[in-house]
Amino acid sequence: MVEKARRSLVESDERGNPTPQWEVFVRAEAADPMRHVGSVAAASATEAHEHASRLFGWDAADVWLCPAEAVERYSTRGLATDTGGEESRVSEGADGKPEVQDA
Repeated sequence: MVEKARRSLVESDERGNPTPQWEVFVRAEAADPMRHVGSVAAASATEAHEHASRLFGWDAADVWLCPAEAVERYSTRGLATDTGGEESRVSEGADGKPEVQDA
């Protein structure tokens, strides 16, 4: 028998940015499931869509946005869990597609 993971509600953090945060979901083809690809900071849904399309949706059939404050997070670990101190950065490459560069 498989033991179920014990998850608890992760208290919302302010993320250190006063600009509203938006969670980004995309799907490449109409038959594909939506998948979470990241988040963007933007004052409005229109601005969030522009940022998300540039960063994550360059070839997506659909881009969905959700205000981060509306997302309930449950985890077996907290947000402050150490990730080894490594961060990735996303930037736009010469061809307009995102490139991930290790910090």
